[in-house]
Amino acid sequence: MASLKDMFVSKVRVKLLQIFLSEPKEIFYVRQLVRKAGEEINAVRRELSRMEERGMVKREPRANRVYYHFRRDYLFYDELLRLVSKTTGLGLEIIKNKNKIGKIKYAMLSGRLARAKEHQSEDVDLLVVGEVVLPQLASAVRSFESKLGRDINYTVMTLEEFSFRKKRRDPFISRVLLSSRIMIVGDEEDMVNVKPDELQ
Repeated sequence: MASLKDMFVSKVRVKLLQIFLSEPKEIFYVRQLVRKAGEEINAVRRELSRMEERGMVKREPRANRVYYHFRRDYLFYDELLRLVSKTTGLGLEIIKNKNKIGKIKYAMLSGRLARAKEHQSEDVDLLVVGEVVLPQLASAVRSFESKLGRDINYTVMTLEEFSFRKKRRDPFISRVLLSSRIMIVGDEEDMVNVKPDELQ
């Protein structure tokens, strides 16, 4: 049975979780994981065996290699995906450069981006609300775009604009708020339920 003790028992497991969940659609063979984690092969094999026992990963022998992928039916899959989204990739870039980017009230990634689902033209991958230094944000986004191999569709607005459009049930804001998301900065409940005093 899944337990919180499954999560952070070793630095090798943390690295493996980051690898699997930053590319949730990928499958990896053992030597790939060893290279990406920068750990000893025996330590990686040991950890994979433990993760398999806990129902976190699935093992698939193919030809002369053994592949692993993270199981989406694992009890804490969504929670782990959220944690990894904040400690790798674009989420990490935003958090790491938060002070340079400006006074961010809210920053959220789309759930589709985090889950590596096929990008659709109307998708908003990143929404940032606050007083934003656009060149700094663009720089953080560009560094992730090169790793991802595609453009990131991001939207920036002030808190006043966001609150105004939300109160008037603006279709764009409504669609963003109704879609799957991962909060990077700010309180999700506050973002969804903007208070009247935030307009002042």
